Amino acid sequence: MDKKGKPETLAVSIGRMSDTHFGAVNTPIYRASTILYPDLAALKANKQPYSYGRRGTPTTRSFEEAISVLEGAARTVTVPSGLNANALAILSACGAGDHLLMVDSAYEPTKTFCERTLQRFGVETTYYAPTEAIAPLLRPNTKAVFCESPGSLTFEVQDIPAIVKAAHAKGVSVLMDNTWATPVFFQPLKHGVDLSIQAATKYVGGHADVMLGYVAANDSHAARLQETHGNLGLYASGDDCFLGLRGLRTLSVRLARHQETGLTLARWLAARPEVARVLHPALESDPGHTLWKRDFSGACGLFGLVLKPAPEAAIAAFVDGLRHFGIGYSWGGFESLIVPAHIRRSTGTFAEEGPVLRIHAGLEDAGDLITDLEKGLARLREHT
Repeated sequence: MDKKGKPETLAVSIGRMSDTHFGAVNTPIYRASTILYPDLAALKANKQPYSYGRRGTPTTRSFEEAISVLEGAARTVTVPSGLNANALAILSACGAGDHLLMVDSAYEPTKTFCERTLQRFGVETTYYAPTEAIAPLLRPNTKAVFCESPGSLTFEVQDIPAIVKAAHAKGVSVLMDNTWATPVFFQPLKHGVDLSIQAATKYVGGHADVMLGYVAANDSHAARLQETHGNLGLYASGDDCFLGLRGLRTLSVRLARHQETGLTLARWLAARPEVARVLHPALESDPGHTLWKRDFSGACGLFGLVLKPAPEAAIAAFVDGLRHFGIGYSWGGFESLIVPAHIRRSTGTFAEEGPVLRIHAGLEDAGDLITDLEKGLARLREHT
């Protein structure tokens, strides 16, 4: 298997292992718990590639190896969800008495994990603003800085190289949730991040039918990640990893369409009188555009929308009547979605001029989506 090339090329061939499956292009689904050994000597030596279902099967290994190539990782482990991946990464880096710096724009359930669960294990969390310099916030017991760029709901872009430089100067690990960009548009490990996290439920799966996450580690963090993963008894099923592998094959072409449609919608919405601002780092007017253009090679279909002040009934009229935008959580699938964004900040760094909505641009025709939004905004005006 050729491990060199652009992400678009790699995603088609990595993790196929066709030489061990009678030439089949796709690694089959292995559903296994018990793995048999030929004799006691083999059991004691434990040198078989697979020993127990929770420790991996050819299907899970194919997915993990494919991701490791795409991420440039020394080791990748799979888990049942993106939140699980965030929790695992943090637990791999932090222990009792340690201090964690958590970006205030992170995925809300990740913050909840820090406040309710991590605290019980004796790890203290401090929030920092997404554009804030972290050096003054580092303590002698700081073990990790958690990043998410662009941030959930508000889409601020972080200066990852600057954060890495400041953290590594003090021996602090850097963790990053990279679900928005995927390794196609941004490779965290190549920018100095130690643990790259992905909710593969989203774009990697791509079809709104799988729950899956992974953490990819560099050389210095691979052993601790693998140990923590094993000690917690974590795994992802062969069925889910098969769907993750399937999604990888078309990831690049789907992202290209999501990016194109997302930008088309974002630019159209930015010119609407009902809109206060659009939160999309690929827009030239966005405060994070310069950093995004420097570090990222593309954008996905997820962005935010701040409406001018409007009553709840007007927002409901706008959203409820949409034909092509489903109302639901998650994103990254083929379908367009819209949900209200409820923003909770500890650092007070985000000012809401009006109601905030999160939009995921799916694979539908952009013109049809714009027509749908235009009619929705007309309903909003009628109820304002």
